[in-house]
Amino acid sequence: MKICTFIHDETLRVGIIKDSQVIDLGSKYYGSQGMINFLKSRTNASVKIDLAQLSGNKRFELTDIELVAPIAKPEKFFGVALNYADHIKETGLEQPEYPTLFNKQNSCVIGPNDVIHRPNVSEKLDYEGELGVVIGKRCRHVNREEAKTVIAGYTIVNDVSVRDWQMRSHTWTLGKSFNTHGPVGPWIVTPDEIGDPHNLNIKTWVNEDLRQNFSTKHLVFNCYYLVEYLSQVMTLEPGDIIATGTSSGVGVKMKPRGYMKPGDEVRIEIENIGVLKNSVIEEPDSTKFIE
Repeated sequence: MKICTFIHDETLRVGIIKDSQVIDLGSKYYGSQGMINFLKSRTNASVKIDLAQLSGNKRFELTDIELVAPIAKPEKFFGVALNYADHIKETGLEQPEYPTLFNKQNSCVIGPNDVIHRPNVSEKLDYEGELGVVIGKRCRHVNREEAKTVIAGYTIVNDVSVRDWQMRSHTWTLGKSFNTHGPVGPWIVTPDEIGDPHNLNIKTWVNEDLRQNFSTKHLVFNCYYLVEYLSQVMTLEPGDIIATGTSSGVGVKMKPRGYMKPGDEVRIEIENIGVLKNSVIEEPDSTKFIE
């Protein structure tokens, strides 16, 4: 099942995609917290719904709605570094004993087809195609075997990175959190449709150039381990996102550098999920404001 957040008649809504249509889940799940409220409403992490129960709900053609980030403001948005052996090799670093985690501030989140800004303070703008895990159940101290029961589904994340700003801090947070540098979407796919999350192919293109082509079977720390590890420290909430890391082929390691520039389009495709597509523009002057 594909669950999305969309705009119709200037209203932010949550729906289920069925063939070429979106089934509106109703006004209870309108607004910027609609998806989180929907996830919280489930008695368990499973968001699978009998579509027969929605026979009377409004339906819209996909061509008549605008898809946005499935979760506009996740309470927590984690990134995982050095989580594929070939990416570790291209960085020249050692494989970590424990997951290397950082925060992406939720003000960076954008959705499918939104534009990525190349910031006016740097030209070192990079892409990272990643599988995103979406938490569906409030939890703590979850073991690996239980982890799949608290996952609502999976999505696509582009962990956009400003490489020089990334290295200004040991936490990497600044270089990972510029506005527009957290594309997520185009929807959340439930685990029953994903199959094995640790056997999914991921491809990243910049324009027509295939930059990344890898499989989640090569994750160093898999999805369930990451849930276990994080939940030892903090309570995970519905709508929290874990971007599980990227493989080799990032722009910073290309010769010459393969940084994204205005006019580029980056597309990330994950098997059994779909495609997340965003174009790049120069940061507009209008991004400066005081309110």
